Amino acid sequence: MNTKTLSALAVAAVVALGAAIWINSADAPVSEEAAKDKPLLPGFRDDLNQVDALAIGGAGGKPLVTLRRGGEAWQVAERANYPADVAKLREYLYKLADARVLDTKTANPKRYAELGVEDPVDPNAKSILVAPGGPKDAPKLIVGLFNGQGGGGTFVRREGEAQSLLASGNLLADKNPAAWISKDLFDIDAAKIKEVRLTGHDGKTLRVYKEQASDGNFKVADLPKGREPASEFVANGLAAGLSNLRADDVVAAKDAPTADKPDKARYLGFDGLVVEVTAWEFDGKPYVQFAASVDEAQRDADIAAAQARDKVAYDTAVAAAKRKVVEAKGDDAAIAKAEAGVPKPASLADPAKDRADRIAAANKVAEDLNKKLRGWTYIIPQYAFSNFHKNLDDLLKPLETKRAAGAKGGKPALPILPKPSSTSAIQG
Repeated sequence: MNTKTLSALAVAAVVALGAAIWINSADAPVSEEAAKDKPLLPGFRDDLNQVDALAIGGAGGKPLVTLRRGGEAWQVAERANYPADVAKLREYLYKLADARVLDTKTANPKRYAELGVEDPVDPNAKSILVAPGGPKDAPKLIVGLFNGQGGGGTFVRREGEAQSLLASGNLLADKNPAAWISKDLFDIDAAKIKEVRLTGHDGKTLRVYKEQASDGNFKVADLPKGREPASEFVANGLAAGLSNLRADDVVAAKDAPTADKPDKARYLGFDGLVVEVTAWEFDGKPYVQFAASVDEAQRDADIAAAQARDKVAYDTAVAAAKRKVVEAKGDDAAIAKAEAGVPKPASLADPAKDRADRIAAANKVAEDLNKKLRGWTYIIPQYAFSNFHKNLDDLLKPLETKRAAGAKGGKPALPILPKPSSTSAIQG
């Protein structure tokens, strides 16, 4: 063997040894000191504004939740692109961005299942795959079990890396698309409601109302003879049906189950806003749809009342300003100056324009609600659904039988005997 051949073999041996070292080091555990207290996703916090998607996948590689940003809005793909809960999404992204490595764990694939960080393509995997979209260097993250009994943190593994880690914070992500939708529907204070009218699927109607916004309680309309409300407060709860109302889930109206005879509810506000509710149950779930409009007569009456209040307030302020000048023995010029110094409300400066502006504002509220709600059917909590299908008897004191009335008075009720005939009376 000549010198040239020996040199070639030596070079080949060095290359082979280097490759072996590289392969072994790639599968070897990362040293604890090298990883500890470092960001779980380096650079991700600086790139948060570039994130335009978040995908969550489950066992068997099944897509579970897909959140995408279109313009300024985020949407949930699995809910027909219904708006997403941006606050919830932002909170989760910041958890990922702020997570730091607390400790290194196993790099042995045979032990991944103990931490829940096995490859999500496994049909029996407990892990989820979290994939932010947008930043080109953001790795996908295999999220395992929460280390609840070990002081907190979540077991994770960056996709493509053998090393599993314990990262700070709770990085578990909701796997149900319904958890990511924007759930707020209405928050109309009962104090703004003038009337609620419920029409059951049987056609019977229940109406409660206030004559003035300042009234303490709602009244029950069309009381049957001899019946009375269960209490003076009993009708107030119906007016709160649109207060802090939230959805549990949503489905496109075209895909929702239907009902032949749904319950109906109509809410009329003192400002003229009308919200109509169609409610029904299907397969044990309460479904509702909404439509908004404006009762022009009520709107106009409310505007007139508001302008009248503005005038009273202005006149009162002017009178007070004048009185102050008079008490200071000011002359007519000082009085006129004091009157001119009281700001005149828009409703008095230009009543027609003020009225037009108020009409436009009232109409816009209804338009915005319809833009948000039209085309969707919501699943809501059962307690909220119950506000839309009560009947009159639910608000009234129960009927008392004569026997019950007699027992209440401490005397047994007397039986009703047939009227004696004239013959039996003579014989008696």
